[in-house]
Amino acid sequence: MAKVRDIMQKNVITIEKTKKAQDAAIILKDKEISFLVVVNDSKPIGIVSERDIVRKIVADNKESQSTPLETIMSKNFKWVEPNASIESAVQKMLNNNIRRLVVLEDGELAGVITQTDLTEFLRSKILINATIENIESD
Repeated sequence: MAKVRDIMQKNVITIEKTKKAQDAAIILKDKEISFLVVVNDSKPIGIVSERDIVRKIVADNKESQSTPLETIMSKNFKWVEPNASIESAVQKMLNNNIRRLVVLEDGELAGVITQTDLTEFLRSKILINATIENIESD
């Protein structure tokens, strides 16, 4: 049975909590990603996404260069361990209506898993199963 560690992204881009919203927006744009894990002394303490910036900066007409990242990040992020099953990760995402999970191992950031990661994994699994069925039916 596949585990979260088998499909998680290990190279996670992070940002220190002391940075400003504009710093996060620049990294998101430059790296062409949709979220960052916010850290304090390398420990994950939140997530900031493009959506957070739009809703909490742009829509409220705030100054991104002076808004502390800590004030717009999502602090109650959901997480899983690397040994968790793919099924439990999917269930956690569905139950909490979220797009990503932080992967923590002994409290340390080990990776992230996103809806896209899960979709690609499940798509591959479906294609493999269909191929096996075709071979067996011949």
